[in-house]
Amino acid sequence: MIKNDLFLKALRNETVERPPVWMMRQAGRYLPEFRALRDKYDFFTRCQTPELAAEITVQPIRIVKPDAAILFSDILVVPQAMGIEVLMKENIGPFLPNPIRTAQDVEQVRIPDIHESLGYVMDAIKLTKEMLNDEVPLIGFAGSPWTIFCYAVEGKGSKSFDTAKGFCFSQPEAAHALLQKITDTTIAYLKEKVKAGVNAVQVFDSWGGMLSPVDYQEFSWKYINQIVEALAPETHVIVFGKGCWFALNEMGQSKASALGVDWTCSARNARYLSGGQITLQGNFDPSRLLSPIPTIKKMVHQMIDEFGKDNYIVNLGHGILPNIPVDHAKAFIDAVKEYR
Repeated sequence: MIKNDLFLKALRNETVERPPVWMMRQAGRYLPEFRALRDKYDFFTRCQTPELAAEITVQPIRIVKPDAAILFSDILVVPQAMGIEVLMKENIGPFLPNPIRTAQDVEQVRIPDIHESLGYVMDAIKLTKEMLNDEVPLIGFAGSPWTIFCYAVEGKGSKSFDTAKGFCFSQPEAAHALLQKITDTTIAYLKEKVKAGVNAVQVFDSWGGMLSPVDYQEFSWKYINQIVEALAPETHVIVFGKGCWFALNEMGQSKASALGVDWTCSARNARYLSGGQITLQGNFDPSRLLSPIPTIKKMVHQMIDEFGKDNYIVNLGHGILPNIPVDHAKAFIDAVKEYR
């Protein structure tokens, strides 16, 4: 039994004394201990070495003490496993030297054997579970098919992903074929993570907000929902779509256990749009952690009052920024623990 199961209670819609709290990218560059390992090992070495991934996952549990751990990994290990080369370039971020641009390119993409290509992730989960010693739940994650597609087609990060969108609109059959391959791989991957011991999974649709509401249904939600349908019988699924407030209604009718909300959508609107029953997660602006500590604590308490303490998981509206002082991150977590 997990000693602190507040996070799981919120996912089960149970009444709680206070909401649970964790932070997206909580195992990240704001922690000096994380930077020490980053300076020694390159990005994918850290992802692919179970001992390093496990150590990085538990660092924030020791230091800022959230109510859940999230496995240190990256959404781009999935396209890597599918035979798409992914590099992490200093000051640029992800770089894919051979982006997918034609139907022939799509045909070359393989659906991998998860054990062969991503076994190191399962090893990291088992090691992390040992290190956590049932103190808090462990979250596994994957990128949404659309978000992975964006990187695979664009070849790098982008402000608007025009190339990826153009591929969808000019070659829809090829686009859907690639999205389905990514979906099938992601379902198999997340099912293995559940078998390895994660207590919940989160799907990150970081670039969903690039699409119009109509195109979102066709090129993103349709595929996310396949993942939700496949995983919901086995575990709790959280869906986080950045900038996707317009899809909260459809999401709220799915089998997801919780929906992530970013800071551009108010608690009131999120509750209304999602139907008022489903657990919501979010939505503190990550930049707001640069505010003075008393302001952070006051704003966190206001945020909980607005969402309500039940059917709610306190989080940021996106990943924590590298320049956040550790004591400010702690103040965010502590504010939730002090909530009465």
